[in-house]
Parts: sequence; C-alpha cells; structure tokens
Amino acid sequence: MKFPESLKPSQFLPVRADYSNLKRSWRVDFLAGITVGIVALPLALAFGITTGAGASAGLITAVLAGVIAAIFGGSHLQVSGPTGAMTVVLVPIVAQHGVLVLAPLGIAAGLLVISFGLCGVGSLINKVPWSVMEGFTLGIAMVIGLQQLPMALGIEKARGDRTLAVAWGTIRNSLHAGVHWSSLAIVLATLTIKFATPHLLKLLKISVFIPGSFLSIVIMTSLLWEAHVAKVGSIPHTLINTHHTSLSLQGMTAIAFLYAAFSIAALSGIESLLSARVADQMAHHRGLTKTLPNRELFGQGVATLVASALGGIPATGAIARTSVNVRSGASTRFAAIVHSLFIIVVMTSLGSVIAHVPTATLAAVLIGTSIRIANPIRMRELLRTTGFDEVVLVVTALSVLLIDLIWGIAIGIALHLIFTRFLKKKVN
Repeated sequence: MKFPESLKPSQFLPVRADYSNLKRSWRVDFLAGITVGIVALPLALAFGITTGAGASAGLITAVLAGVIAAIFGGSHLQVSGPTGAMTVVLVPIVAQHGVLVLAPLGIAAGLLVISFGLCGVGSLINKVPWSVMEGFTLGIAMVIGLQQLPMALGIEKARGDRTLAVAWGTIRNSLHAGVHWSSLAIVLATLTIKFATPHLLKLLKISVFIPGSFLSIVIMTSLLWEAHVAKVGSIPHTLINTHHTSLSLQGMTAIAFLYAAFSIAALSGIESLLSARVADQMAHHRGLTKTLPNRELFGQGVATLVASALGGIPATGAIARTSVNVRSGASTRFAAIVHSLFIIVVMTSLGSVIAHVPTATLAAVLIGTSIRIANPIRMRELLRTTGFDEVVLVVTALSVLLIDLIWGIAIGIALHLIFTRFLKKKVN
C-alpha cells in the first residue's frame, strides 16, 4: 500500500518530541493527571455499569485506553476512556445480543478506526457543520440521562433496545411495583452536592479544585456504608479480565455485526476528534502543537482494540476529562498517563471501598453529566432565533434520540446540504 508523504506509517508512532516540554512541566502534568483521575474514576464506574459490562470493565477501559491513546494518539492533551456517548451505542447492542459480543465488536471497531487513520479520514471532521455537531451532542446528552432511569429508580431495566421505549417501560414498571423513594432521595442528594460544590468552594474561598461528582460519591458512600441499597459490589484487582470475553458473535448476522462495528468505530473517531479539537481551542494561547487527526484515530483504534480484548469496552476521547486536563495546566501526554496510573492505584488499594458506592449515586452523577453536556443555557441561546441551523440542530438531536447516532449524523448532514442548496438558489 502506497501512503501519501503526510501519512507514512512512521508518523503514527510515538516520538521523543511528544514529551519535549516534560522537563519544565512534569510537576503540573502530574497534578493535572491526578485531578483528571479523580474526575474519571466515578465516570468509569458508572459508564461500565450502564453499558452492562460492569464496573470493572469501565475501570479497565479507563486505564488501558487512557495509557494507549495517550502514547499513540495525535493529541498532547486528550484523555480517553469509557464515555457516555459510547454507552449510547453499546447499551442497545448489549440489550439485544448480550455482553459477550462486546469483545469481537470492539476488536473489529478498533481495526476500523486504525484504518480510518491510515487512510487519512481524520481531516474530514472539520467539514461537519457545527449545527450537526451541536445536535449530535444534545441527542447524546438526552440518551445518557434516560439510560440512568433504572439505577435512579432502583428497578430492573425494561426490555427493548430503543431508548425512549425502554425509559417509558422502566417508568411504568416502577409505578406498578412501587416507587423506591430511597433511590430517588439518593439521586436528589447526589445532584445537590454535585452542583452545589463549585458554589460552596467559591463561598469558602477554597482555590483547590474538587470535582463535585467525586465529592458527592465520597459523601454518599460514607453516609450509606451500612445501608441496604443497591451498590457497585466487588471489582477485580487486575487490569485483565477475560472472564466475560468471547469471540462469539452471539447469533448476530454478519450485516448486523458490521453495522454495529462501524457505528462504534464512527463514534469513536468523531468524538475523539471533536474532543481533541476542543482541547486545541482551549490551549491555543499556550503555543502547544495541535492535534494530528489521523494519528489520533490510529491511537484511539489501538486503544479500543486492546481494551476490548482484555475485558474492557470500546473507548473514545472524553471531552469532559480532556477539558479538565487542559484547565489543570497539562502540557504533555504525561498527564493522561498519570490519570491511568491513579486509577490503577485506586483499583488495587481501594477496591473494597468502591464496592460500597451506591448505584443510584452513580446514576445521579451521569444525569448531572448529561445536563452539563446538554448545556441548557447555551442551547436556549442557540435556539432563540429560528433559522435553518436551528432546525438542523433539533432534527439531528431527535434523530440521535429516536434512531441512533449514525443515522442522526447522516440525517443532519443531509438536511444541512438541502438547506444550503436552497439558500444558494434563493440568492441566485
């Protein structure tokens, strides 16, 4: 295979220049990595449980994908791991085919993302209209919030693989069986602590960054240590967990398997490049090297392949964790590596503590995350005027919610092209 000059295989490998600023910034990078690790820990637990693969799968993914993407990826500031957007794709797959199919799907998706990078697909992310990306993000936020209803209500998830249908069925089952007020109280208390933390720190003039999600989990776990509520349970103390790993397709047809693998790969690539672009914009004044998009795809593909093969789930760049990394002053990949090392230490030394975390608290953390992703204030500003972009945004979000992520993006882009052509004709 003949590669263009800018896409030679050697340019996808780590180089010494990746750590050129490390001598000057290692202390700040180390502290940034610890900070991101504190943010990432509850999210990794929650996303693993939400997917159906379990808390340990979320932690394994955070560690392995975090390290591999940091070393091989194209961004100096990106932090990778399990994300809410990925659960949007994985939850219906697990509901229909079982958790064992995640390993072969993750391996196939990883290979696809690697091929995207080698073929130079990364530059295409800049051609996706902002209205489609905003709608894509809003749709993901709505799905993440609805996926938390079973844990928030303390009831088993209703059958099905469509988000709205499952959410409605779960609510009906909860009303029929009797509302678990204790679970709802835990959710409300967790959300209160999570959103009140920044204001409380400001009021007390505390300059140290303390993530609200982490603090809420610490407080609620301490208060409910002996309470008889649903909890995370035991987790393994190893980075490799092949107990639920199988290369069986679990009865999936070839077409269904390929579509699912492509959906996972497309999401991994899109979210990773979007997250890296956000990081570049946040750090543009610091003179850091911008993301190499095709190398970023290569690194994310390797991360997803390895994590899925060793007991984790498909991964992607995480906008929230990457943003925390940039705000914490990180300059090199060392910060993302430290984030993974921090999670390893927690896994091996505090597993018994993690086992007592209430699942309703994790549900609340993700509900809070979905609210932040949706950013109601920003959405209200974007939708204040009526225009083609606003229509594209709303249609894309509803398509993601009602169909899936790939169709949502495709419909949004198609609608944008139709409107653009209409406007050109109108001008002419």
